Amino acid sequence: METFNSLLHGFSVALSPVNLLWSALGVTLGTAVGVLPGIGPALALALLLPVTGNVVDPTSAFIMFAGVYYGAMYGGSTTSILLNAPGEASSIATTLDGHAMARQGRAAQALATAAIGSFVAGTIATALLTFVAPQLARLALLFGPPEYFALMVVALTTVTAVLGDSLSRGLASLLFGLALGLVGIDLQSGQARFALGVPELLDGIDVVIVAVGLLAVGETLYVASRHVHDGESLSAVSGSLWLSREDWRRSWKPWLRGTCIGFPIGALPAGGSEIPTFLSYLTEKKLSRHPEEFGRGAIEGVAGPEAANNASAAGVLAPLLSFGLPTSATAAILLTAFQQFGVQPGPGLFTHNADLVWGLIASLYIGNVFLLVLNLPLVGVWVRLLAIPKPWLYAGILVFATLGAYTLNNNVVDLVILWVIGLVGFAMRVVGMPVAPAVVGLIIGPLLEQQFRRALAISQGDPSVFLTHPIAAGLLAIAAVLVLAPLALRLRRRAPTALETA
Repeated sequence: METFNSLLHGFSVALSPVNLLWSALGVTLGTAVGVLPGIGPALALALLLPVTGNVVDPTSAFIMFAGVYYGAMYGGSTTSILLNAPGEASSIATTLDGHAMARQGRAAQALATAAIGSFVAGTIATALLTFVAPQLARLALLFGPPEYFALMVVALTTVTAVLGDSLSRGLASLLFGLALGLVGIDLQSGQARFALGVPELLDGIDVVIVAVGLLAVGETLYVASRHVHDGESLSAVSGSLWLSREDWRRSWKPWLRGTCIGFPIGALPAGGSEIPTFLSYLTEKKLSRHPEEFGRGAIEGVAGPEAANNASAAGVLAPLLSFGLPTSATAAILLTAFQQFGVQPGPGLFTHNADLVWGLIASLYIGNVFLLVLNLPLVGVWVRLLAIPKPWLYAGILVFATLGAYTLNNNVVDLVILWVIGLVGFAMRVVGMPVAPAVVGLIIGPLLEQQFRRALAISQGDPSVFLTHPIAAGLLAIAAVLVLAPLALRLRRRAPTALETA
């Protein structure tokens, strides 16, 4: 009953005219971001951070951010289906059958099942978030410094191990982010660390600058360098944007199964949205009576992954709101936004910032309705965005990123840091090094150090405190398995090869 009352209060906040406008703006921007290939929600939020800090009320800002996040997860299906070019990595699975349906003249039905499935999954997942997040917050009250330290270690190891093709490259990216987090004055000793004699670095490197540099400048330079100036064939949208009875029959179960797969995996560290979408696709192919249709235009291959995609977005918010733990690059940017507004996510968020957190959750229900309206009738408008010349788009992002970084502190040093970090981010992408561990490491690193020192202070310098607390010991064991298991599997694969060679 308490949760229902809190949710009703959240709707009273989210349904105010101002917040409705911010929600509508957020989902519109998010849909546009999702439609445009190469631009994701993390990049969009990184660009918005510098211009919202001193202008928008925190509750309104997060309602807009949530709209951008949900909208980007919706919009990626449009280019996947019509252009065979996923606007988001999470929409790759949708291209397998979505574009095949478009080539068969069923683009309207593919877009419809994606939009309706996203609405169904997003609404159910938001309802799960409504009841799961407060329970996780109560669980977080049992955590002390040793448990929080161990939980952050798990988050760092999973992000490093899962994102990217190489564990060593993931670790290198993570260490880069942790090193950036060490710059500035040590809060306990008062000594400057790695400031290089630059006064502007004594307060540390602004997380927003690094996020914009890696996710906006670096990513844009990389995408622009890979852009091919050839004409891309765009499938036409014709016929009714509604599903036949047969399409409904084949879609509703994948929508529900995708939701069940997407929400829990999205809540896991580094679960993200790519894993549940492919898992949903494989599940539907295995359960289908016509597996031969997959890859050739099976509507289940669009319905399931799109539902999993949007359900995972709500799952990502559960540990972020309850523990202050980012499980993806987008969640890391949202955590940066919380820090920018002086709000600490975690157990206290539901008591000290009830308007913000419940207004945010309520806005997700409203945003889902907005997105259903935007994605079906206005699909022609979103298709026209694909006509924007890519060089103009990339140049606009770089200019906007530069202006936003400068207005953050009106500091030229920030611009130098922005472009140095941006070029490093570009180099990381060229060599196949994921940037998400660097962003997460920069944000979690200082918190990790703080909890580590607190735990040692409580135990009077005894490091066994991390092993004598059962929860902390269990979490550290999980982190060890995540790091050692891939190495053990790699050695096991090499052993038979070495024997055969001998």
